Amino acid sequence: MFLTGEFHHSFDDKYRLTVPSRFREEFADGIYVVRGFDRNLMVLTEPAFEALYKHVMNMNILDPQARQLRRYIFGKGNQAELDKSGRILISQDLRTWAGLETNVTIVGQGNYFEVWNPELLQAEESQNEAFDNERFVALNISTQ
Repeated sequence: MFLTGEFHHSFDDKYRLTVPSRFREEFADGIYVVRGFDRNLMVLTEPAFEALYKHVMNMNILDPQARQLRRYIFGKGNQAELDKSGRILISQDLRTWAGLETNVTIVGQGNYFEVWNPELLQAEESQNEAFDNERFVALNISTQ
């Protein structure tokens, strides 16, 4: 299954976040929560985290940018577990960093999902409102 769609959720009183029910099966083998690249959080399946981990760990350790990226992704990252109600605990460090309060927006990203402060997501979306083909042409997007 692919993790797609947008969902509006809120933390409970213990700062647990309910994972959308249709996403839960994908996280049966494990959940990793790391800082995203847009002041959000990335919640990754075990295979997605493993692929990211392998790629980053294959970077040259002598490269300062590679070391910075490792610290950025793994330094504050957490492994989480779904509880019986389909919730995960998000650490205070990660909540604070992403500006998460009570309400959040979950955005599916294929093999992971992002957790956003709704106001920050709205600002991000309004900043990039116009879909500009020229901006994406270098990505060589294909359906095959």
